Amino acid sequence: MKNLRITVNGTAYDVQVEELGSTSAPASAPAAAPAAAPAPAAKPAAPAGAAGSVVVKAPMPGTVVNVVVSAGQAVKAGDDLVFIEAMKMETPVKAPQDGTVATVEVAKGESVDSGKVLVTLN
Repeated sequence: MKNLRITVNGTAYDVQVEELGSTSAPASAPAAAPAAAPAPAAKPAAPAGAAGSVVVKAPMPGTVVNVVVSAGQAVKAGDDLVFIEAMKMETPVKAPQDGTVATVEVAKGESVDSGKVLVTLN
């Protein structure tokens, strides 16, 4: 048995995995998991380099309870953009960097899935 920690949508899970076949197959699987982790890190780097392409996505499914910004508004890193309610808890979605709001893709009361584009920044 191998003990592994797997992160899915920001939540870490500790799991035990039983090896059934040769040891080369399980060695490939853990190598793929760390490769998936750097991919999201590279994803924000690409939008940061291109004007107007900083995309802010919903971190979880829920309902938009407040849209704090509007198109053309200047924001600083850490400013609240949108509030999403999930499981009776409001979660602020914050600006990842300084910029100007290019578009607001959601409205108050709208249901969103995890990964839905909420706001784009320049």
